[in-house]
Amino acid sequence: MGRSSRRGSLTYYRDDLALVHHLGFGFHADGTAPGILALLEPVRGGIVLELGCGSGLFTRHLVEAGYDVVATDASPAMLALARETAPGADIRQLVLPDDSLPECDAVVSIGHVLSYLSDEAAVDRALAAAADALRPGGVLALDLCDLRYGGLRRDEPNSSRIADDWAIVTCFSLPRPNLFVREIAAFLRNDDGTWRRDDERHENVLVDTALVPALLVEHGVQARVAESFGDEELPDGLVAIVGHKADG
Repeated sequence: MGRSSRRGSLTYYRDDLALVHHLGFGFHADGTAPGILALLEPVRGGIVLELGCGSGLFTRHLVEAGYDVVATDASPAMLALARETAPGADIRQLVLPDDSLPECDAVVSIGHVLSYLSDEAAVDRALAAAADALRPGGVLALDLCDLRYGGLRRDEPNSSRIADDWAIVTCFSLPRPNLFVREIAAFLRNDDGTWRRDDERHENVLVDTALVPALLVEHGVQARVAESFGDEELPDGLVAIVGHKADG
């Protein structure tokens, strides 16, 4: 779900793109939900902190499974949608990596949320904060863009999707080996039948995910890099980081 975050003065997922994302991109939340919910079984009924909840498409799976969910995002537009999609969650604005994270029994994040941060140092800070927020026995499950993500898409053609009331066109570029860029044009139909357009530039910092477990162990979390959370297939170069904090 490419969740929302801020890089300097840029704001990701304004009103129109947030709505298009909500209407047309729920498949990632639905696909990863079974695997992540299985990983969360050891903390069933506990507090789950979701980073980059977007419009609440994954949040509702957590709520329906009986978790006490604190769902956070940096985008006000996404948060407004999340309050409608997952009314049982505690919806809060939170901007990584600077805002403090509440104590919890699990941290989950899908849609390569941390990849929207400004650089590798910011990603490291956010990972450390997530690990520190976990209570003993807590679970960590998030996805992250590896360095391979950009190289695999270096020559990827532009893409588009069209529905009755919305459309999206995306152009890709790799200005640096560790920076993947999407230039996105989102179109929504107005009440009078005309169309409006809003453009956003999304920058994803790519990291060597093989180094993540060593970082997390310094904060008490044993973690591994995996190709998926469960039986789903993640896009090439998008990896799952799965871990747990030791009891006591």
